[in-house]
Amino acid sequence: MGKVHGSLARAGKVKSQTPKVEPQEKKKKKTGRAYKRILYNRRFVNVTTAPGAKRRMNPNPEGKSG
Repeated sequence: MGKVHGSLARAGKVKSQTPKVEPQEKKKKKTGRAYKRILYNRRFVNVTTAPGAKRRMNPNPEGKSG
C-alpha cells in the first residue's frame, strides 16, 4: 500500500471547525425554455466587453485571491 500524507487522526479537521450556517431561502430557478432564454440574453444580447477583449464565461476571478 502507498504511504499516507499526514496522520489520519487529523482527517476532517477544517470541516469540523467551520461554523454551521443555515442555508438561506432562495427563489426557485427557472427551468427548460425560460432558463435557456436567460442564458441567451446573458451571453449574446447584453454583452459588455472592452474593445478588442475576448468574452469570458466568468469574468470576475483574476487569479487566486486567498
